[in-house]
Amino acid sequence: MRPNLSSSQLSRLAIGLVSALLYLSTPAIAEVINVTSNGFQVRHEVQLNIPPEEAYELLVNVGSWWNPSHTYTLNTKNLSIDARPGGCFCEKYPHGGGVQHMSVVHAAPGKALRMTGALGPLQAHGLAGSMGWDFIAQKPADNSQALSKLVLTYTVGGYMPGGFEKMAPMVNAMLAEQITRYKNLANTGKVD
Repeated sequence: MRPNLSSSQLSRLAIGLVSALLYLSTPAIAEVINVTSNGFQVRHEVQLNIPPEEAYELLVNVGSWWNPSHTYTLNTKNLSIDARPGGCFCEKYPHGGGVQHMSVVHAAPGKALRMTGALGPLQAHGLAGSMGWDFIAQKPADNSQALSKLVLTYTVGGYMPGGFEKMAPMVNAMLAEQITRYKNLANTGKVD
């Protein structure tokens, strides 16, 4: 049996479906912004079909979306983000010890999370990094559900033997993988 819908209901339904399809098909923007002899910056931008407050909570639940192959323990249950100034994006080792991936320097739920530090292999060099996760509220055309745009920037500087030309694209690719998993979980409920 087919429900009887008015033309305005059909119009709203059509706008909602088109908006959802456009939103889900919008590609992520991921690029190396700049590479110099003493550093680099990468930027990623994705659309999320959840409001900024939910997007922030999902972000700090890092173990739910981070790829375990980019951890020291190969287990994301060992990851955590203590989202407060002075908090830690950390990974604990099963038998004691652990890794401080980054330190939280700014936590504004639903708006921004900023951390400092050098991720993964960057820790072995004289580097400093600043990572910002900025959540921007978006209103869909049909005024249905609040949505978000997430902008991730990671700026790294210091000394690295051999320079940054090879490292910048590798860091960009790793972050592209992580933010894609995060976006997938936010938009579909699954990381893959």
